[in-house]
Amino acid sequence: MMLRCGIGASAEPLRVLLIGAHADDIEIGCGGTVLSLVSGPRPIEATWLVLAAGGRRKEEAIHSADSFLAGAAKRLVVTHTFRDGFFPYDPSIKEVFEGLKSAADFDLIFTHYRDDRHQDHRIVSDLTWNTFRSHMILEYEVPKYDGDLGSPNVFVSLSRDICETKINALMTHFTSQSVKRWFTRDTFVALARLRGIEAGDSTDYAEAFYGRKLPLAFG
Repeated sequence: MMLRCGIGASAEPLRVLLIGAHADDIEIGCGGTVLSLVSGPRPIEATWLVLAAGGRRKEEAIHSADSFLAGAAKRLVVTHTFRDGFFPYDPSIKEVFEGLKSAADFDLIFTHYRDDRHQDHRIVSDLTWNTFRSHMILEYEVPKYDGDLGSPNVFVSLSRDICETKINALMTHFTSQSVKRWFTRDTFVALARLRGIEAGDSTDYAEAFYGRKLPLAFG
């Protein structure tokens, strides 16, 4: 049985925290969901954190985040320059997460999939769960050669326009990644289409997440 739920319309802003190990992770994993949220009826206050973004990658990360969050009521984009591939050996990353505790009382948090085979991604997921014990956390997926895509249990359906806007933004903002064989329009369309089939909705596309703990309130 599929239980459908949503973020209801409200005058109160939805406070969202988005965490990515690298520039482009957030956009790949939940960019369509972000676009859907900021274009919805509820005001969105977003904190966008990228931990490894230096030089050209920092510029790409900031420009992309500003594009995806253009419709947000409030946005804060933060980048750091931790060394790509070395997160497990850098204890100072923990301090960044400790600082997030007092930043805001977030309603919804997006982070990496716990079983992602990339070591940086796993550390980010673990630190997210270590830091936020009573929040709604959705773990997103990033396709790559490791073959670690699993069986997600939360789906956000995307309209064709939202899906195309997401992919166009990825290809526009992250030109440094064009040399990578997997960073192609076909990759992102294929995954969105596959997840759209699994979502079982009337739309053709979706993003998928892992919801390990979903605190629900009724009434």
